[in-house]
Amino acid sequence: MADQGGQEPIDVPVDDLKRERDAFIQQFFRKGAQLTEELLKENERLRDKVADLEAENSKLAAHLASDTAIRDLLRKIDQLEQEKQDLLKRHARVQADTSRIDVDYREIESELANLANLYVAATQLHSARTVRTCIRNLKELLAQFCGAAEFAVYFVSDDKTELLAIASEGVHPDQVARVPLTDGPLAEVFRSGRLQLGSSPDTSKGTLQDPAAIVPMQLDGRTVGIIAIFGTLPQKTELINVDYELFKLLGAQAAPALVNARLFADAGRKVPSVQAFVAAED
Repeated sequence: MADQGGQEPIDVPVDDLKRERDAFIQQFFRKGAQLTEELLKENERLRDKVADLEAENSKLAAHLASDTAIRDLLRKIDQLEQEKQDLLKRHARVQADTSRIDVDYREIESELANLANLYVAATQLHSARTVRTCIRNLKELLAQFCGAAEFAVYFVSDDKTELLAIASEGVHPDQVARVPLTDGPLAEVFRSGRLQLGSSPDTSKGTLQDPAAIVPMQLDGRTVGIIAIFGTLPQKTELINVDYELFKLLGAQAAPALVNARLFADAGRKVPSVQAFVAAED
């Protein structure tokens, strides 16, 4: 068969066509296999990515759960801290109340002890039936309850010109036997009828000229004598509340106790008949 140019047609060998077909098919399958391989690799990569995402999601879920637990724990800690503060405040209030109760208890205990001392002092004064016993009791009260180391008990003379010592302790009797009612601290207290303290803050440093305390003794509203505490024991350097209370008691009760003891002795230590009391009622 001739072509339009008058040339002989070119015959393509059958083997060449087969080779081309096989090459095309091989190339097609290679591309397909390559594409399939790439798809498989991409699929594997995607599976790995999904696994990573799932692992990350698990981590995030665990972290979220951990955060929630931490938040719950922090809330619990805050709650416990608040409870602790409340307990500390309650403890402080209870401790303050306890301290106040302890102070009140000690004050009451001290007051009871003071009242007991005053009761004993009054009882000892008025239980005496002789002047000697009354003076001895008075001296014991001054020494034991007031801590007096040097003192004297005075009564005014009949002519009201001087004070005469009826008892003394820790001083020479001649030094305190008589005190003129002209001047000096003892005369001043007798005239004023008021308690007077010495100028030294240390009561153990008192002297005859500047006694630590001078207590007027009253009888029926009149000053009839004084108690002069010239100095206290070395370990007692100041006066406290119970001392002032005892001074008041001695100032009001010592003179009547001494006078009553004297009158009882003068009456032969006999109790008056009932008629004496009935007459006193009229």
